[in-house]
Amino acid sequence: MKPLLSMLTGAAVALFGVHAAAAQEASDGIVVYNAQHESLAKEWAEGFTKETGIKITLRNGKDSEFGNQIVAEGASSPADVFLTENSPAMALVEQAGLFAPVDAETLALVPETFRPESGKWTGIAARSTVFVYNKEKLSADQLPKSMLDLEKPEWKGRWGASPSGADFQAIVGALLQLKGEETTAAWLKGMKDNFTAYRGNGTVMKAVNAGEIDGGVIYHYYYFGDQAKTGENSNNVELHYFKQQDPGAFVSISGGGVLASSKHPKEAQAFLKWIAGKGGQDILKNGTSYEYAVGVGAESNPKLVPLADLDAPAVNPSQLDSKKVTDLMTAAGLL
Repeated sequence: MKPLLSMLTGAAVALFGVHAAAAQEASDGIVVYNAQHESLAKEWAEGFTKETGIKITLRNGKDSEFGNQIVAEGASSPADVFLTENSPAMALVEQAGLFAPVDAETLALVPETFRPESGKWTGIAARSTVFVYNKEKLSADQLPKSMLDLEKPEWKGRWGASPSGADFQAIVGALLQLKGEETTAAWLKGMKDNFTAYRGNGTVMKAVNAGEIDGGVIYHYYYFGDQAKTGENSNNVELHYFKQQDPGAFVSISGGGVLASSKHPKEAQAFLKWIAGKGGQDILKNGTSYEYAVGVGAESNPKLVPLADLDAPAVNPSQLDSKKVTDLMTAAGLL
């Protein structure tokens, strides 16, 4: 029989080994503040973990909420990576100086069109602004030629949007950058007079489908997602792409960045590279998000109008001013 001290020492060594392994395992994992769709982020996380063995802890929330939270947390943030649906929240964190530079190999995976010049974060997906309309109430020749037309008196009571959401506020941010404060303020005033407010892009489309309003400003993927299911909220609607570099043709970039305060920068950079690379972009092509792939040579879902055909305006994602947007929308009585 072994001496008691020897047995205790052996147990302690074994226990220490368990704790050491657990500590090592924990050090290999990263925390992601995720404002992208939960299902898409879950697919990305599971794909990356399967390939690398690195665990991902997703904390799900909204663009602006997480952006402001990261700024408040500063260097104490527990997050390693920040993912968004739209880029204004990325710009907020970038301007606060809280992102680490993205690895050059990752930046090379994404065209310059879909990432800021600073290299502090990168695009990982994209979505197009569209005018969704009820095809039984509007014919092609009755559609607005520009998103700016929706402030005109003839559109009073006929269209809707979700002004409280980050999606719509990103669209207003693009309008502000493209046309300036005076034009944006005037358009928002006309919007207040003319539109019906809904909560969420899906609710806007549902109202259009039901004939409550003639049309609405949303992002494209709500239509394709509903069509892939039952179509019950989209069978009566069509999508109108403004094109012609109109503010209503704005393509919003979903962003990803590594926090400068990350305790696991190597793993965090690897995750971002994986999303921007073939693994993450193939999930966009083959999955159910119906968002655009933005990687070099990456293909989007074949059901989507090709990005190159959208004739979108050139917008600098790092200069989308979310604070000015909310100030203007508040002054117009929209928030």
